[in-house]
Amino acid sequence: MYCRARSGGLKGICGSHAVHTYSAPTFPAASITALQAVAVWKRHFEERGVTEPDHSSQHIIAHLLGAKTIESLGQEKLTEFLSHEKAERMWELCTRRLSRMPVQYVIEEWDFRDLTLKMRPPVFIPRPETEELVELVLADLQMKPGAAVGAEAQHTCLEVGCGSGAISLSLLKSLPQLKAVALDQSQDAVDLTRENAFRLGLQDRLQVHHIDVIKDADAVVSLCSPVSTLVSNPPYLFSEDMTSLEPEILRFEDHAALDGGKDGLRVIKQILTLAPQILSNHGRVYLEVDPRHPPLIQRWVEAHVEELHYVETQHDVTGRPRFCILGTEK
Repeated sequence: MYCRARSGGLKGICGSHAVHTYSAPTFPAASITALQAVAVWKRHFEERGVTEPDHSSQHIIAHLLGAKTIESLGQEKLTEFLSHEKAERMWELCTRRLSRMPVQYVIEEWDFRDLTLKMRPPVFIPRPETEELVELVLADLQMKPGAAVGAEAQHTCLEVGCGSGAISLSLLKSLPQLKAVALDQSQDAVDLTRENAFRLGLQDRLQVHHIDVIKDADAVVSLCSPVSTLVSNPPYLFSEDMTSLEPEILRFEDHAALDGGKDGLRVIKQILTLAPQILSNHGRVYLEVDPRHPPLIQRWVEAHVEELHYVETQHDVTGRPRFCILGTEK
């Protein structure tokens, strides 16, 4: 249920949060099974140009029936008649999807790696590429003393632009000795990250701050240093590309979570400028970026941030250069 954007990457934005209203299909007068409801809504989604119509209707009915996927429900469950209440709820949720509201907001949750996170607009919805970013960070941290289970020392990770808290909470879940600090310029994102942390029982190892990394640079340095790892899935869309996004993204997700300025590097440059002041010796920066960015970032860092060195570029599962890793030595 994502719209591809940013040269094959995925990210979301919100402009107006107004929901466009559409006439929904008539509520069934007779009883209807789950499979019949899925078929009805798939057809209506297709007619209205809703992206991924099949997956949309399937995710919603699975959620209503208490499952993650429709495949995990038995045939008997799928061919039972829905109660009037469940059928009514199906119509309500699918009508929201008809307005192009992302499924993640419709069902108010989404899975990220091994976590189920609460979701609500306009907080940015985590994408599959960012799961790969977490795997990169984990692979490095698990090789360092202090992050493994039972280790006495303790590493701290800083996440810039936390959204729903997906990155920080996933790292904390995987590394019991890790602590994390998460920042976001959006109060909605800060609130949702805190809520997800409490739901997952990870709040004791996570600090969350409502800070704009560009406007409040001094506060970032004073609150967040030193850390051994800085990770970010920052706004990295080139401004000119924003107009090509699907309605799911344009109407519901936060603009500030996506638009990286003319070259997509406005926030990234600020993160890299502050990184040497925040990172401990031999610290690392991990960024998810546009595939056009790695050579631009490498040249910019070499010219402007002598305390950082460019370590490597990693590709995502589609083969695109998606992740930049940088390091510092003091």
